[in-house]
Amino acid sequence: MYRPIHIDRENLTIMGITFPDLATLNNTANAIGSNMYEGFEPKATHVSLIRDYVMNKITFAQFVEAARNTIYV
Repeated sequence: MYRPIHIDRENLTIMGITFPDLATLNNTANAIGSNMYEGFEPKATHVSLIRDYVMNKITFAQFVEAARNTIYV
């Protein structure tokens, strides 16, 4: 079931997670939104993880490992 998430473009936050700029917020929102159509139900920890990957703060391998630890716990 689809549940909308709170995106505040004025304050650059998604579900309370802050972003450095609008482009990063939009890229993260698009990544989350496309997966929500497939049934993904994001939590704030997921938003942080995806943001960090979009910003190249973590590698894809780190992203996968973190996703395993946060999604399936």
